[in-house]
Amino acid sequence: MAEFKIVVSDPKIGKSITKEIKDKSAQTLLGMKIGQEIDATIVDIDGTLKITGGSDKVGFPLRGDVHGSGKNNILLTAGVGFRSKVKGMQKRKIVRGSMISDETYQINTILVKGNLVLEEPPTEEDKAEAPAEESKTEESPTKETQSKEKPTKE
Repeated sequence: MAEFKIVVSDPKIGKSITKEIKDKSAQTLLGMKIGQEIDATIVDIDGTLKITGGSDKVGFPLRGDVHGSGKNNILLTAGVGFRSKVKGMQKRKIVRGSMISDETYQINTILVKGNLVLEEPPTEEDKAEAPAEESKTEESPTKETQSKEKPTKE
C-alpha cells in the first residue's frame, strides 16, 4: 500500500504542517502530477491543495518538466535538483518525473483555498513540567560565573 508524507504550506501566513497518509487516501494521489489541484480533506483541512513538488524514498526530487514517474538522468542548468556554483554551469543529475508513484515519499503542496489550522500550542500544565531542569541550573550558579561578575560600587 502507498504511504506518503504530505507537507501543506500556507503562503498567506508563512507556516506549514506535515501529515502522514496511508491506504485509501494515499491511493487517490497515485498518478497525480505536479501542478494538479486536489481536495484537502485527505489531510483533514477544508479547501484545495496544489501539488508543487516532492521527493522519493532515496531523496531524488520530483521535477515538473520530466514526464512519467521514473528516474531520469538529465542535463540541468538551473531549477529543482541543481544548485549552480558558477554561472552557466551544466551538470547531469538524477531526478524523478512529475507523476506521483509508490516510490514517492514526500509530497509538497500549497493551500490554494481554505485556511490552515495549526496545532494548538502546549497548555500551561505542559509548559510547567518541561522547564523543571532549566530552573535547577539557574538556581545554582557556578563559582566561575560568580568570579567573572564584577562587583558593583555603591
